[in-house]
Amino acid sequence: MPQVTLGIDIGGTTTTMGFVDELGNILAENTMATLAKEHITMFLPRLYTQIEILQKSLPDDSPLVGIGIGVPNGNYFKGTVENPPNLQWGGVIPLANLLETQYKVPVALTNDANAAAVGEMIFGAGKGMKDFILVTLGTGLGSGIIVDGKLAYGYTGFAGEMGHLTVKHGGRLCGCGKRGCLETYVSVTGIRRTVSKLLADSMVSSSLRELSQNDLTGEMITQSALQGDSIAQEAFEYTGMILGQKLADVVALLSPQAIIMFGGLAHAKDLIFQPTLKYMEQNMFPIFKNTTKLLISELQDKNAGVLGASALIWERIKV
Repeated sequence: MPQVTLGIDIGGTTTTMGFVDELGNILAENTMATLAKEHITMFLPRLYTQIEILQKSLPDDSPLVGIGIGVPNGNYFKGTVENPPNLQWGGVIPLANLLETQYKVPVALTNDANAAAVGEMIFGAGKGMKDFILVTLGTGLGSGIIVDGKLAYGYTGFAGEMGHLTVKHGGRLCGCGKRGCLETYVSVTGIRRTVSKLLADSMVSSSLRELSQNDLTGEMITQSALQGDSIAQEAFEYTGMILGQKLADVVALLSPQAIIMFGGLAHAKDLIFQPTLKYMEQNMFPIFKNTTKLLISELQDKNAGVLGASALIWERIKV
């Protein structure tokens, strides 16, 4: 009988779930609105209903062996979600225990970037690697760190918050309350802020002047850069410089075999890859030069959230 895991990716807007086999095939998947202002006691019954509907589409002989969850502020050690941003669940929620009680199978959870890193190790570009870092470039910047074939959770269970490394003291205000965090410069949100500043500080002609910042997307900036827009190109150069400088520091600490980039901004490919690699190598401690590859995720066009969450269980089973 083919075993399956259930991967659940909980975001501030949408929750996605899917049943996954050990080869990384998503056998059935579904989405529902997260409703960020809804309390956990209202969210869970809706989730259970969607899982029940989805499970009916599977063959009867597909035993569920575990549930993996990617969720903001997920603590792997405790199985808790702790004061998640953009979710009004309130305090510390023992989410793993609640689902274990409901489904009588093991449940593992962590934050979405950590889950994506495990997914990359089991199913993607990190397969066969023991030391790599996954960097997610979306609305913010997340990271998952694989060391000696295992995800690094640290002492608290929250290790890997690369997005909140300080790159400029007193710099841009971050949603976390700090100033100058990496993700305020390197993310879709960050590059939009960079474009706005470049436009304000220059009289150079740009198609991006016709758009309000609220309407501006990462895809628009990418397309403008590909069409030769100098403001968009400068924004990518600046973004790659900030990211490359900080990755050089990270390589000096961890010496990974590869850094794998994932998410909306990674779709820009060479526009972000080339300056990142250039500034990373320029700022590298000499003994680490040319030792770390920069790669794009192999899960980029797949449901990485579901695969990453499900991989938490497949990793546990294979240990």
